[in-house]
Amino acid sequence: MAFHHVALATRDLEATHAFYTDVMSFTLVKAVAADSNDKGDWAKHLFYDTGGNGLIAFWELHGDEIPDTWSPAISTGLGLPEWVNHIAFDAPDLEALEARKQHWLGAGLFVAEIDHGWCTSIYTTDPNGILVEFCTTTQSFTDVDRVDAARVLAEAEPAREAAPVAALYDGRVADGARANVP
Repeated sequence: MAFHHVALATRDLEATHAFYTDVMSFTLVKAVAADSNDKGDWAKHLFYDTGGNGLIAFWELHGDEIPDTWSPAISTGLGLPEWVNHIAFDAPDLEALEARKQHWLGAGLFVAEIDHGWCTSIYTTDPNGILVEFCTTTQSFTDVDRVDAARVLAEAEPAREAAPVAALYDGRVADGARANVP
């Protein structure tokens, strides 16, 4: 069963809207403004069509009940590494993934690309500090994969694969040149 939508909070709706429409190429399809409690707090709730039979939504919160210190970053806001909680969108093939990467670089973004062996992904960060990904599955899942997944799940200390190596690109430099970053 597919997701209908994922909803996240934003501190900067204008920057979030620009990112998800201009950079991600999603379409704003619905917006609702409503009271969120009986104390005068209210919220805007915006929904974007991701082009893949699903939506992503953002809350802009207003009112005295909303603390000033909250962070919309779903990983670093919790003290976790940026890559832990993230949102991955489907790219149907490697050509579409490359087109997304070039679009991100053209928008001046820093992009990481990783070939995970069974999928290839590109990553960047949205204005809320949320890691976003486009991912292309490059291999079909097999019975061996399913058996191995069950084994990793069951083992308290499973054998570990080597960490993937990221190719890093900086859209702020000419032609999105590969960054000299460790």
